[in-house]
This record gives sequence, structure tokens and C-alpha cells, in this order.
Amino acid sequence: MEPHLLGLLLGLLLCGTRVLAGYPIWWSLALGQQYTSLGSQPLLCGSIPGLVPKQLRFCRNYIEIMPSVAEGVKLGIQECQHQFRGRRWNCTTIDDSLAIFGPVLDKATRESAFVHAIASAGVAFAVTRSCAEGTSTICGCDSHHKGPPGEGWKWGGCSEDADFGVLVSREFADARENRPDARSAMNKHNNEAGRTTILDHMHLKCKCHGLSGSCEVKTCWWAQPDFRAIGDFLKDKYDSASEMVVEKHRESRGWVETLRAKYALFKPPTERDLVYYENSPNFCEPNPETGSFGTRDRTCNVTSHGIDGCDLLCCGRGHNTRTEKRKEKCHCIFHWCCYVSCQECVRIYDVHTCK
Repeated sequence: MEPHLLGLLLGLLLCGTRVLAGYPIWWSLALGQQYTSLGSQPLLCGSIPGLVPKQLRFCRNYIEIMPSVAEGVKLGIQECQHQFRGRRWNCTTIDDSLAIFGPVLDKATRESAFVHAIASAGVAFAVTRSCAEGTSTICGCDSHHKGPPGEGWKWGGCSEDADFGVLVSREFADARENRPDARSAMNKHNNEAGRTTILDHMHLKCKCHGLSGSCEVKTCWWAQPDFRAIGDFLKDKYDSASEMVVEKHRESRGWVETLRAKYALFKPPTERDLVYYENSPNFCEPNPETGSFGTRDRTCNVTSHGIDGCDLLCCGRGHNTRTEKRKEKCHCIFHWCCYVSCQECVRIYDVHTCK
């Protein structure tokens, strides 16, 4: 392991106690293979780290859908890593750590806002899809939002019950966000923004029936989009996230922190926008306090002027270039009927990495 990465990991371990204090540790569900058998082993609920009592009760009462909850968090993390693959912070996860993102999410930054939104959306998405596939006895197809059919089509198939998936995500993911502080308010807002994105992107999916695909009869059902569309939308919301300020006021239960838009001239954030109130580090250099791994040795795009380009991604340090040989299929020919044969070619590429 590179010395600077080793030092960073040691630093993360040393400051782990501080990180875990306000961390959604249950996200480690996404990385634990043992949780794939949750549906048949309720005792495993007690082994999930970081569950608050309400989440533990939910797990034991609705054990059938817990594998889908774990799958949803995993889906959210994978989408985060895709969306940020060319940025200085690339949604890196840390193996063998309950705080799977390290201290990065310990601050109320844009990155925290995005991860909460995409994880909550992932849980809603995975639970909804699982119910439509019939893997649970406590949920199924949606029969509440059909209405009259349109011209040239009729209802058929299994409409996905996104309302149920959103309800599960809200009950489970928001269970720990009941503190009267600004961070809980931020997390709940961004969790809900992620779930609302699922509902907003529901659409009719149709299939044609008839001789030779004539579409004489068309059946349609409500369906979720590809999760990539959810990730793309929330990434745009990350780029336009609203900066907030924290306000304190006294209520009957004591002092309560709320969030207010920092700039009155701008349009206030809606329930579909992401919000944050602390600035992000630049992620250029390794830093145990912020959880930054830096960008040394990251592959950059020498032709790009964007954040994935070598100038910005490498933070002005410059980049190294090496050649790399790759074996690829080439000269492919289709043979009747029906297979394709290819030759194997060796191509040489330039690979650019940050200094």
C-alpha cells in the first residue's frame, strides 16, 4: 500500500469514535455478505451495527424485506461511485469500517447531502422492485393508482408500488433522524428528496400484443425508471444544492435547530432540492480529518477541460503518462446463422495519472 494511503487509514481508525457518533452506521448493510440471509434469520437483526430501537423493531417485524433494504443501500453506493467517478471525491468506501465512507460524511456538506439522498432512494427503489417481483408476502403490485385506461391500451402486468417502497425507506432510514439539531433536519430533508425523485420518475411502461408485433392490443403498467436516471437527476441536484444557515429557537421541548436558505435573493429550496450548510474540503491531498484520499495516482482525462481533466483533477500538480497494452476483440464477422467470430488485437493506449 502507498505510504500516504496507509497513513490516511491509520488516521481514520484513530478518529473513528468521533465519526461514528452521528453516522448512519447501518449503511454497512451494503457491504456485509452475511445480511443476504436476513430474510430467513431474524436473529441477525441484532447483529446489524448502529440500529436505533425503532430500526431494530422494524427489522424484526418486517424481516422479509430487509435483504431489499440492504440491496438498496448497495445500489445507492454503486450509483454514487458511478456519478462521482471523475471527481476529486469519488465516493470511496473503506473496507472493514463501520463508517463506510470515513469522516467525509461527518460534515454537513454537499457530498453528505447526495449520499443520504441516493441511499434513501436506493432503499425505496429496491424494496419496490422486490415487491413487484413477488419475493415478499407483505407487499405486491400497486392496485391504487391505475385509473381508467387510455386510448389504445389497457392495464396489465404488475404496476410497481413505489408508495410502499417510499414508506419503508422513510420508516427505516429516517428513524434515527429525530434529534432537534440541524444535521437531523438536513438528513431528513435530503432523504425525502431522494425518495421524491423515485415518485416523480414513475412512468407507464407498455407492451404490444398482436400478430407480427402489430400492437393491436397494448397493456401498460406503472414502472420505476432505471436507477441511473435517479442518479443523474440527483447528481444535477448536487451541483445546484442550496446552502443553508442554522437557526436556533426555543420550543416546548427545548432548543431546536432549523435550516434557512443562506441567500435570500435565490429561490428557496423545494422538497426536491438538496441542502447543506458546511463547505466541502477540496479533496486534493490526503487528510485523515476530512477523510480525503487525495487524487494522487488517479486516472485523468488529458483532453477534458472539466473536473475529470488532468488540470483540475490533479489540483495543478501535473500528471504522469505511461503506455498500456490491452487485448481487445476486433475484426468481428457475423456468420449465418447465428454467431459472431472475432480476432484478438493488441492496442496501445496512453494512460494519464495525477502526480
